[in-house]
Amino acid sequence: MPELPEVEVVRRGLAENVVGRTLTDVELRGHRVSRRHVLGPQHLRERLAGRRVSAARRRGKYLWLDLEDSVGLILHLGMSGQLLIEPAAAPDEKHLHARFRFADGGPELRFVDQRTFGGLALGDLDARGVPTTIAHIAPDLLEPEFDRDAVVRRVTSKHSAIKRVLLDQSVVSGIGNIYADEALWRSRVHGERLASRLSRPRVAAILDHAADVMREALDQGGTSFDALYVNVNGASGYFDRSLAAYGQEGRPCPRCGTPIRRERFMNRSSFSCPRCQPRPRAVAGPRVLPSSARR
Repeated sequence: MPELPEVEVVRRGLAENVVGRTLTDVELRGHRVSRRHVLGPQHLRERLAGRRVSAARRRGKYLWLDLEDSVGLILHLGMSGQLLIEPAAAPDEKHLHARFRFADGGPELRFVDQRTFGGLALGDLDARGVPTTIAHIAPDLLEPEFDRDAVVRRVTSKHSAIKRVLLDQSVVSGIGNIYADEALWRSRVHGERLASRLSRPRVAAILDHAADVMREALDQGGTSFDALYVNVNGASGYFDRSLAAYGQEGRPCPRCGTPIRRERFMNRSSFSCPRCQPRPRAVAGPRVLPSSARR
């Protein structure tokens, strides 16, 4: 699933190409693209027609368009969703699920999703301008509303692995597997260290490293490991070339030269340096994954 930098790259593309334009028609293909909109596809089409897009916004990994009357269109990218700006005459993509046409007759917005985990949903915005369905999601590290000291206190109150806490979107949003591993590598902390046993300055440093690495990824268009994540123009990001830990199994740690290890974590993988990030003693048994295991 795209993480904060990748979603922010897409948001910026929408802000440049869609904001200020008025929708005239929305074409939905199949039922899955609108399954999150409980009132059904016909209601979704009718509510969107004639509405002006006033802003493209994001919180963590969640993306939405502000429309008139305090209504927002949430755009769930899922694992492989793409939002593309295309000329009306461009051939349809193989996995096209939704097409947005505008009153000015300019380029269309298309929602393409190979794995069909993503989709669209329309909902009310709260007083902060956040869709009510995601109001429980915490502010992310790059938002003005982010309260670093408060989040540090919340993290250190958790008797759970620090990486698990970083991935908890109710604590701080936007950090996924990739950027958690990178932030922990920069902090020299193993992901299974208990959050409650880390000092507040140490946790603050981890959060700062997470924000730094995500800003760096933004500067390079995000992280693309395959052709599924692209920006609105269809271009891939290239921050994967700058990753120090994530996906680097067997390669030398950029800091000390020790081969990066891969371990099982929450049905996925964690990457870390055995020397720079020693496993906590309380965690019993080696859990290093074979190279054939799933990332």
